[in-house]
This record gives sequence, C-alpha cells and structure tokens, in this order.
Amino acid sequence: MRKTLRWLLSLVVLIGTVSVAGATAGAATAAEPDLAGPDIKDRILAIPGMSLIEEKPYPGYRYFVLGFTQQVDHHNPAAGTFQQRITLLHKDTGRPTVMYTSGYNVSTNPSRSEPTQIVDGNQVSVEYRYFTPSRPAPADWNKLDIWQAASDQHSIFEALKPVYSKNWLTTGGSKGGMTATYYKRFYPKDMDGVVAYVAPNDVVNDEDSAYDRFFRNVGTKECRDKLEAVQREALVRRKPLELKYAEYAKANGYTFTTTGSLDRSYEAVVLDYVWAFWQYSLLSDCGTIPADARHATDQAIWDTVDTISGFSFYTDQGLEPYTPYYYQAGTQLGSPTIEQPWLGGLSRYGYQPPRHFVPRSIPMRFHPAAMPQVDTWVRHHADHMLYVYGQNDPWGAERFRLGAGTRDSYVFTVAGGNHGSKVAGLAAEQKATATSAILRWAGVPATTAAQAKPLARYDAVLDRRSIEREPTLRP
Repeated sequence: MRKTLRWLLSLVVLIGTVSVAGATAGAATAAEPDLAGPDIKDRILAIPGMSLIEEKPYPGYRYFVLGFTQQVDHHNPAAGTFQQRITLLHKDTGRPTVMYTSGYNVSTNPSRSEPTQIVDGNQVSVEYRYFTPSRPAPADWNKLDIWQAASDQHSIFEALKPVYSKNWLTTGGSKGGMTATYYKRFYPKDMDGVVAYVAPNDVVNDEDSAYDRFFRNVGTKECRDKLEAVQREALVRRKPLELKYAEYAKANGYTFTTTGSLDRSYEAVVLDYVWAFWQYSLLSDCGTIPADARHATDQAIWDTVDTISGFSFYTDQGLEPYTPYYYQAGTQLGSPTIEQPWLGGLSRYGYQPPRHFVPRSIPMRFHPAAMPQVDTWVRHHADHMLYVYGQNDPWGAERFRLGAGTRDSYVFTVAGGNHGSKVAGLAAEQKATATSAILRWAGVPATTAAQAKPLARYDAVLDRRSIEREPTLRP
C-alpha cells in the first residue's frame, strides 16, 4: 500500500518522479534533430485536439505535458469530450515509441520506462481516464471501463502515429500492465509488442485460493511468523491504537465517511499489513519487523503498521484519489479476498470489498464476464507479449498465462522479486531473451539474443526504478 498519504501521492504513478534540476550528463544519447520540417512542438500541436500544458527541458530530449481531447463515450461521440492529460518524452521521430501508463495518474516530470531505455526511443505516457484532472464533468461512471480506456489509447496512437511512424510498444506495471494487456486485446493491430510488469489477472473474482497458497509459502517461516504476530497484536490492541488513530486523524483533518467508521478503516490498514510487506519489501527487510510483537510497545506496533500499510490511506482523503480504481475493481477487474487464518476471531470485517471504498453516491455493479474474456484471449491469441513477475509479489499469485495459439510471447519471474520486478532483475538467459524480444518488436533487433542490451545509457533521473505505490491493490 503506502506509508503516508502525502508520500503515496508523490509516488503512486511514478517510474521516477523527481526534479529534473539534478540531471546528470550520463543520460541517453543526445536527441537527433529531425532533418527537415517544422519543430516537433509545432508538429504535435498541429494534431487536432492536442494542446500544450507545459514544456520542460531535459538533456537529450524534448519533454511536453499535453492535453488531448478525448471522447467520453467512444461508442457515442454525441456524449461529449473531456481533456485527457498525456506527456511526451521526444527523442527522435526516427526512433521507436513506447506508450506507457501506470493505470492511474500520469507524472508530469520526465521519466523513462524500462522498454523506452532498452529501445532508446520516445515515450508517450497516458493518464488513465477518470483520474483527476482527466475526468469528464459531470462524470458518468458507466463510461469508466477497460474498453473505453483502451479506446483512449487507440485514439492517442492514431493521432501520433503519423508523426512517430516507427514501431510502437505499450507497457505498464501492475494496473498499468493490465491496461497494456487490455489495449492489445481490444486493438491487437496497434502495438508491435507489449511489456507488462507484475500484472494481476483475477479471472474468477470469487476464487482466491491462489493467494492463500501464496501466503502459506512466501519467504521464510520465520519472516511470516513475525509479520503475522504484528498483525495479530495490532488487532489485540485495537482499543489503545484506535485512540491513537483518532488523535492522528484529528491532527491531520482525516475523516472516515466512505468506509463508514474509524474502526473499519483501522482494520483495513491492519489487514493490509502482510500483503503490503511482500508487495513492496524484500525478504531481507524482515529484520525491520519487531521480533517479539507481544512484548513490543504500542508505538512500535503503530510504527511498523504505519510504515508498511499507512494509516492515512483508508481515510476519505486517502481513498479519494483512487475512487476510479476501486470503482473498476468492483465492476470489472475483481479484487482478492484472503483468509488470514492466523488472525483467529480478531477480524470483525475481513477483507472488505471495493464497494466499501467508493462513495455510495456512485452506483456499482460487477460484470463477471470481463476478465475471463481477456484471459481466454491472452491464452489463445497473445502475440509479441512479455509478462514479468516477482516471485514474492502477492499479485503474481493470479497472473497471466500463455496457452495454445500464442506466438513469440513469454512469462518470466524474477527470483525473490517484489512488485517492482523488471527485466533487469531476471536471470541472465531470461533477461537476454526478454531484451532481445523487446528490441525485435521495436524494429531494432540485436544480432543475437546474447548481445541484446539496452540501447540507451542509464540515466539516474529518467531510469530511477521506484516501485509504483498504489492501493495494496485489489490489484
């Protein structure tokens, strides 16, 4: 999940949200100017529906924050339009282009996804519809679904393809990896390849035994025991810690209308604790967990839960930015429920469904056919698709898998990896295979797979590999 609300909001959608002021000269190769014709900014702004919000300098690139006029309902143009925020990291129109989305907000600081570094290309980053400010007003929530979002990406691709005519890839992590998959499923001819990181695949929403098996075996017994003991103790000490929570909420102006009570929010934070640890931490981080939870102080229990789960999140203020996510989880994407038998009878509510995290004024109805249809398509029609998972990431328990009919597609797992797993963390042979495939799909193949390496030099700002913090996600 997240440590604190302000920390989460600064990291949730970032590959690297940091100021460009400290950029080093060890960046990618310098941008090559287009040989003839108008300036790239003029070419972009000549596209119907495209507007400039801001241009920011970055060595070797042109970087633009843009608005794009998007249909509210791609089935019905008469339903009106809204402004969708996108960014463009321009290298050269002669290079491949990567379309990136986190599935949430877009960062307005320059950053570069791993595939963009590998192919030394341009990057178009897309803010997911209904994440502010990319939200119609008034918002018809029925128009927030995976097909409409894929159609947003299709419209952006069609607008930019005449300028960036070389090969295109799409990528994203977690919900962004799901988004990349859905885009390929609905518009299979747009992208030349898909690189999806740690993408959950909740095919049958009510069948979550894979997660229970995962938590019985992840890491080491010693680490699992420590985490479970802290979680139990946080519920045993519910009364004094909820008093502390109330003081914390009052001091920060937090309220609990959406969940219904401070008690429900408190338990939601505590129940996320084990999941959040494995999602964002490594086995080596187990040393930071209190070794003897029963004899730890209230402050020690509070601190570890706040650090790993984040007491600010299940407040109205913490949930509000993620209303579009929870709406989708409760209408199409699905959300896991885990048993957590080590809690005995201490839990009053269990894993609460997405409906509890969306204002009651927004109607929701779950559509169970959406995910099975996508899963069937991937198993039988995946073409030029790469999935990367982390061995110790809970979201890998229900993942995309390949089947008969798939072509030139791969599923790899980073040993000991968490929710930040990348191609760079794969074993050498798999890393070479994955890198070679990305280059091949981008139209810049290496001579052999063994020779496949990122074409752009590492940049400490653009290529910072932050884990994309988001709700301990469902998904």
